[in-house]
Amino acid sequence: MDGEEFSLEDPSQLLQSASDFANYPGVPNDVATKEFLDRFPLPVIINALQTKSEVPGLEATLVACLERIFKTKYGASLIPLYMPFVQVGLTADSQLVRCLACKTLSCLLENIDETISAAQLIIDNGVYPLLLDCVINGNEQVATASIEAIEKLAGSQKGMEIVFPANNSDDMHLGNLSARCSSLGRVRVLSLIVKLFSVSRDVASAVYNSNLLSLLEAKIRNTDDTLVSLSVFELFYELAEVKHATEFLSKTTLVQLLSSTISNMSKEAILRSRAMMISGRLLSNDNIYMFIDESSKTYPEVLELIDFHKDIYLKKLHFSSPIVLHFISVHIECNWSINKASCILHNYLGVKTIISAIDGRLRLESEDLNECESALEALGQIGSSNQGATLLLTISPPAARHVIDAAFDKHARGKQLASLHSLANISGETRSDSNIILNGDAEESLRLLIYKAASKSSKLTPSGLFLSVLQQDSEVRLAAYRVLTGLVARPWCLMEICSKQEIINIVTGPKTETTKIGMEARYKCCVAIHRAFMSSSKLTGNPALAPIAAKLQEAVSRGPYLADKIYREAQPMVVTAERF
Repeated sequence: MDGEEFSLEDPSQLLQSASDFANYPGVPNDVATKEFLDRFPLPVIINALQTKSEVPGLEATLVACLERIFKTKYGASLIPLYMPFVQVGLTADSQLVRCLACKTLSCLLENIDETISAAQLIIDNGVYPLLLDCVINGNEQVATASIEAIEKLAGSQKGMEIVFPANNSDDMHLGNLSARCSSLGRVRVLSLIVKLFSVSRDVASAVYNSNLLSLLEAKIRNTDDTLVSLSVFELFYELAEVKHATEFLSKTTLVQLLSSTISNMSKEAILRSRAMMISGRLLSNDNIYMFIDESSKTYPEVLELIDFHKDIYLKKLHFSSPIVLHFISVHIECNWSINKASCILHNYLGVKTIISAIDGRLRLESEDLNECESALEALGQIGSSNQGATLLLTISPPAARHVIDAAFDKHARGKQLASLHSLANISGETRSDSNIILNGDAEESLRLLIYKAASKSSKLTPSGLFLSVLQQDSEVRLAAYRVLTGLVARPWCLMEICSKQEIINIVTGPKTETTKIGMEARYKCCVAIHRAFMSSSKLTGNPALAPIAAKLQEAVSRGPYLADKIYREAQPMVVTAERF
């Protein structure tokens, strides 16, 4: 590559052509790429990049050009021939070139022919350790590009073997790498672990089995640095969004870590707020409750189950055959049963502990409004699932009382908005139609809490509360529409709504809202009320309510956007011309 045959005395023509190619609009294609490389072969471009970097603008232009080349199928097919260039690029002083080398590996992993193993090429050329060095020591762009390349590498079975070595003492094991990094490098390794976790369930399983999730927990537990803790909490927040996260996170001590952070008065309020938001996101997933069956498993029964399997284990151990293999099979069988029962207990108590911790913070009425709003939003996220809403309403005292009390309090607008949206989630606005209604105890608790809130206010009735929030500004009204959309599935709420003509006028009024999101929220609420009304034989058979039924039907037929019943076409306006 460094030979004279590939050198250019004057790189100006290459610079101009590379700039045109890099900046050509649209997605690059194989034909244009091949034509360009016929004029300027890759060895020529690479040689210029290595030897003419002092030419103003040359390095940035050639890097952009090569990026565009390697993103095509034709360009990617050439990468295996130039792996030494990639290897050198990963160790280059120039951050632009290092970033290009990382992106080139991503292109290789995305577009390589199935007959060639990209993972094997990476092994043969010793590229993976260099990629890890880019994660730790590169600038932000290089670190991001190298993490993306490692993500793609882990997408194949062979690649997983590289990223997750079987030997835990291997220098390239992410746990060992993290231990010898700087503080910044360690955070980047943790970020890489989170990105890998999101690739697939198999990769997440490898992350968990490699004990890498414990690195994030340890970082929170062993630092008093607020900024470092916030960085790791952001990673947990990202982690909690992954579809398969709860399956593995429920086996860690994350739940206890979050609850202890929320309860710790010595922690910064911003850390407690983040812990609450992570808890809300984590517990909004129905999978977290997969081991909890409230109807059949209670706290004493789970303990009984653990003791039962321990007894079986001891008996089998006592009477087992002296053959070692048989002993091992007995040990695994019984420990699996004990662990499963322990997992049920762990999840059951963990979820309740987090809810109690958030409840405790709200009882103290923190002066930090952001923390209060985060707590209310977290309860709303938890309540978005059927099981979460049931827990919020049935534990004693019900944590949902904070949400309902604040939802109808005009004196703290931020808290009111957060609470209204949370109440909408708890009432089922975000759940499927078949999943809106909770069990009997939870439904009764919800009804009593709303009636109690009404009795303590000047409005006296739930219908008065509903009307009061519908008469506030557009943001509050939008949240109120969501609340009514969820609550109206309950007969008592439907009766309350129908008892106030003003509520019907607002939700059916074509000119109530002026924004698209407001119109859609009002219409969705109107449709929900109409559906609930038509499914109630008691209301449809009442002649006194016939005008309400007609008004709802008309509003539903009109749709969300049409303000007038009769469509009015634009009319030309004729006016007398002004004279000067």
